[in-house]
Amino acid sequence: MKYAIFLFCAMISYPMNAQNTEQQNIRAIKNLLEEQRLAWNNNDLEAFMEGYWKSDSLKFYGSNGVTHGWKNTLERYQKGYPSKAHTGELVFKIKSISKIEDTSYYVMGAFFLYREVGDANGIFMIVLKKIDGQWKIIADTSC
Repeated sequence: MKYAIFLFCAMISYPMNAQNTEQQNIRAIKNLLEEQRLAWNNNDLEAFMEGYWKSDSLKFYGSNGVTHGWKNTLERYQKGYPSKAHTGELVFKIKSISKIEDTSYYVMGAFFLYREVGDANGIFMIVLKKIDGQWKIIADTSC
């Protein structure tokens, strides 16, 4: 009888625990994006890149095609945004954060850059994976 009560309680609480975990994951992903936004707005591209998976398997797909690897992606950003006049002020508008599986999510949104050299905007979709307890962007499509 005690086992049946325990099993019943476990079954009832499981959906709440799963929902809490999903909410915690979404909050952590939003925090990561906010840290990236602040780093970008400080013209600190290396700190911005801390949100990305430090791997040769990272993929960034933009208007110039696919860039492979963390180092190549950082170099792409450094070349395209050489000064504060180019990085400017970044604003994200998150449209959707969706769970793929327990350790993977994708985020869809828009970005707006307000800058001295001319404003820019576009859309993005990023895929994040929890690696060694931290959320990291493993793929980024921005245009």
